[in-house]
Amino acid sequence: MNEDKYFGKHGGRFIPEVLHNAFVQLDYSYRKCVADENFMREFDLLCKDYIGRPTPLYHARNLGDHLGGARIYLKMECLAHTGAHKINNALGQGLLARSMGKRRVIAETGAGQHGIATAAVAAMLGLECEIFMGETDMARQHPNVLGMQLYGAKVTPVYEGSKTLTDAVNAALRNWTERIEYTHYILGSALGPHPYPEMVRTFQSVIGREVKRQFMEKEGRLPDMMIACVGGGSNSIGFFNEFLEDNVKLVGVEAGGHSSRPGEHAVRLNGSGSEGIVQGYKSYFLQDDQGSLLTTHSISAGLDYAGVGPQLAHLHDTGRVEFVYARDSEVLDALRLTARMEGILPALESSHALAEAFKRAPRMQKDQVIIVNVSGRGDKDIFITSPHFDPGWKNFLQSEISRMEGTK
Repeated sequence: MNEDKYFGKHGGRFIPEVLHNAFVQLDYSYRKCVADENFMREFDLLCKDYIGRPTPLYHARNLGDHLGGARIYLKMECLAHTGAHKINNALGQGLLARSMGKRRVIAETGAGQHGIATAAVAAMLGLECEIFMGETDMARQHPNVLGMQLYGAKVTPVYEGSKTLTDAVNAALRNWTERIEYTHYILGSALGPHPYPEMVRTFQSVIGREVKRQFMEKEGRLPDMMIACVGGGSNSIGFFNEFLEDNVKLVGVEAGGHSSRPGEHAVRLNGSGSEGIVQGYKSYFLQDDQGSLLTTHSISAGLDYAGVGPQLAHLHDTGRVEFVYARDSEVLDALRLTARMEGILPALESSHALAEAFKRAPRMQKDQVIIVNVSGRGDKDIFITSPHFDPGWKNFLQSEISRMEGTK
């Protein structure tokens, strides 16, 4: 990252004047905290005792035997507290908010995992919490909405635009503008105005550091390939960061949705996206000729975002990370195969990465290794996946409604 707060030509800080002082304070406080041994000692201790780190690096032998070719390891971020990698950054920023004397935190969420992680951390630290979530995402991720509320957070629906993650980010930014003096915005992905992309990467890079140490202990070398899904970019940059200077193939998998038609996918880095400045930073976005954001689609709410983090955009430009996409149908197949073969139910987001691994493994040598970041667990996706896997799901829901109405 250069002195102008850019990753190559991407990044920056494009904000209204009313937010200037807040970002100056945030940048100063962040750098002060990560240089403070006591702050980082508390972060590391809570990573161990609260999050449950290190998360396992699991050799998926059944999948490897079934597919042939490369061996497959899974980084089990799905076993972290609250069920996904999002808790790493939420914890770091929650401690940062407390150190700045902020009594309230807000966040945006798509799949709900960042929202539930933020709500959990806020409860643990005694902070007031409000989560902004698109109405569409609230409907398809209702179990996570309930979880946030149980942790004491206020969940505010967003009705503008496509009613998904992009619109939730806009709503959170507006709310922060009006309450800067006592509120910290825990942005959930490695995007937004500087210093958020760097800050989120810092707190998420614990994933890659663990992977390197764990794999060296198991195999005595580096892996041949690492694959992660890519929405905004928090799990992928945290997974990749420790390996950027190493001879390891890095692959990011975007949401291919239904098709390549506009509005039916969220593929930014394979020719569909164009350069723009949106939500305070410069990167690639799905937008029309006038610069208005296009609607997006993904079976996974967490990848349903029109932009991508600036460091990942830069890594695309330099060719350090290869970006591909997986269609919804491939994602469901990968989820089913992982569940059947390994007894692991991955999140739909993570299943994008698994789908790509399942394509590549048979074409590789038996002494090669792929590590996939299983960034979250799939129980949160029950209202999305069940209609595909269980023909009786609709009847079950209707019977539950009838049963509950009968108990009134």
